[in-house]
Amino acid sequence: MAQMTERMKELFNKVPAAILSTATRDGVPNAVPVGAKKIIDDETILISDQFLNKTLENMKVNPNVAVTWWEGHEGYQLKGTVTIETTGKLYEATARWIEDLGARAGFPLKSKGAVIVHIDAIYGVSPGPGAGKQLA
Repeated sequence: MAQMTERMKELFNKVPAAILSTATRDGVPNAVPVGAKKIIDDETILISDQFLNKTLENMKVNPNVAVTWWEGHEGYQLKGTVTIETTGKLYEATARWIEDLGARAGFPLKSKGAVIVHIDAIYGVSPGPGAGKQLA
């Protein structure tokens, strides 16, 4: 497992959305913005599923994903595998978090599941000679 640095975590928490990339079993790509995201620990992030359709189907047949986030000229991409929880303590906590987010926004939201991303590798996506270099 790869671990995020403090700076990677700071930027992940700061940006309003990240891009979650998946692929079908046959390799057809799909990428969607996700805003309901949080860090579980240095090796794991959580994305709540409110609206995932093709993405969810892709993850069920191909659990390999990439998550990319950036601001200005600094950015990172993690690659990992997912598990999807629709019951249990983590899912219940996620459902409460999303319900609270929706209440604060004045827009009802309901989590259908907690997508747990186990980080296998992290790459830099900042422009320049280090673009694409594996960092962890």
